[in-house]
Amino acid sequence: MKTSLKNKSSLGFILMLICLIHLPILFATPKSAKSNSFSPVKSYGVSVFAAMDNAMLYNVYDSLQLDEKGLSRKVFEYAVNGFRKIITTGAVENDNILSIVDFSKPSSEKRLFIIDIKNYKLLFNTYVAHGIRSGKEFANAFSNLPSSNKSSLGFYKTADTYIGKHGYSMRLVGLEKGFNDNAYKRDIVIHSADYVNEGMIRAKGWIGRSWGCPALPEVLNKPIIDKIKNGTCLFIFGTDKNYLQRSALLRGNAPDLALR
Repeated sequence: MKTSLKNKSSLGFILMLICLIHLPILFATPKSAKSNSFSPVKSYGVSVFAAMDNAMLYNVYDSLQLDEKGLSRKVFEYAVNGFRKIITTGAVENDNILSIVDFSKPSSEKRLFIIDIKNYKLLFNTYVAHGIRSGKEFANAFSNLPSSNKSSLGFYKTADTYIGKHGYSMRLVGLEKGFNDNAYKRDIVIHSADYVNEGMIRAKGWIGRSWGCPALPEVLNKPIIDKIKNGTCLFIFGTDKNYLQRSALLRGNAPDLALR
């Protein structure tokens, strides 16, 4: 009888000890999510961009104060809406970064915006050249034709890098048929140019122009290319009625991309 009571007492002590050990877990309240809507987005293996609703995307725009830096909300909307459709096709490998060139702005202003959507960061905001036959201070004429020396509008996929006559450069694949799908054969690439600098702006009021390539300042060329190479999205915008009316990516039609 005494042995039985002793066993019951030992068992009760063990059960009480287990309960004491687990009390903090049983009564712990889960940590609430931070209310800061500008926190970086975690993808957990799914598309970062696809996981973000419009409100979150506009939080990116507002939190980075892109309007004050010169990127209009309308151009941002065009870029975001087209990018959404591109992602559904699997055409880009990296949907964390979205690059936007706004050729509605003069070349004397910083009109290249490279945005880290995932981490809510503006990585680069700098000058970028347009084609010599697209205009002087403003780019207002665009073409997809070889030897036109004009810039091409639309969405691009960044491709591989190489060392060419302009040094470290990156190829671009135009994704929009009829607007920029000749970019690869036209050798429309991102490269550095000594005529893209503030000294040129002070002297002439605008930067130099390329043969159609979105050329960058020499000091920023390599870091920018290394950040956006191999499968990110680049959107080049311009105030061209033909493009705005006919681009399937802007009009909401199903994308029929010009993949090589």
